Amino acid sequence: MLCLKTAPYLHRPLLPLKPLLSRRSPSLFSPPRCDLRPATTAVQMSTSAPISTVEHVVLFKARESTEQSKIEAMITNLQALSSLGITTHLVAAPILRLRSGAATAAAFTHLLHSRYASPSDLAAYASDPRHVAVVKDSVLPICDDIMAVDWLSDLSSGPIAPPPGSAVRLTLAKPKEGKKLELMAALEQVKGSAAMKLAGQVSFGENFSPARAKGYEVGFIAVFDGVEALNGVEKDEALVEEEKKKLRPLLESVIVVDFVVPQAPAPASL
Repeated sequence: MLCLKTAPYLHRPLLPLKPLLSRRSPSLFSPPRCDLRPATTAVQMSTSAPISTVEHVVLFKARESTEQSKIEAMITNLQALSSLGITTHLVAAPILRLRSGAATAAAFTHLLHSRYASPSDLAAYASDPRHVAVVKDSVLPICDDIMAVDWLSDLSSGPIAPPPGSAVRLTLAKPKEGKKLELMAALEQVKGSAAMKLAGQVSFGENFSPARAKGYEVGFIAVFDGVEALNGVEKDEALVEEEKKKLRPLLESVIVVDFVVPQAPAPASL
């Protein structure tokens, strides 16, 4: 399962953090280049008709030697970014499971998933000084690697803000050369397949922030009622294998991770 597509933002290129930490990289916190419109702050709680939504996903690899208190502070400060009033959904959480070889090799440990009403809202979030401060003070000092993917998707079911306890499978795909269009068509079929019937919501699209995505051009998110429902997808091995057969010839690499939407944090401001 897969998905990806978005606009420039702030989290850095998809490179190890050491070069990113260099003082010779002032562009790290530069505002994304996109046509800004006034930021939309109203949060739509659920969908009755397809709603255009910008997905923003960031994967973090926390350094093994990092004190737990600093990791917890990173998550708390990232979660507090919801107080900016720009996002329609924002959660930061540890990764529950690494589900592919590329995910295991990358060894990402934490994830941020947020949604926006428009690319300009994402740009406003990216360039907000409070967001820049959280990345600089809480994220970069303890992470060895970061990658980010953004895409635009039409949500036709489920709440825009998945409730706490929801289990989410994120798939980031790097298509083989010349196979991106075929991959997108195949994912459209996967979206409506029997394997996805257990998912309450599916979102996928083409990444529009290539500088930070390490070559991963397509993203796919499936939201389930909980871990048990997510596990149910794997129980019908024949069904899952049938879908994978369609995708394997089109893929150079795929990162698949699972995470659980945490309980909403206590109100906080930055």
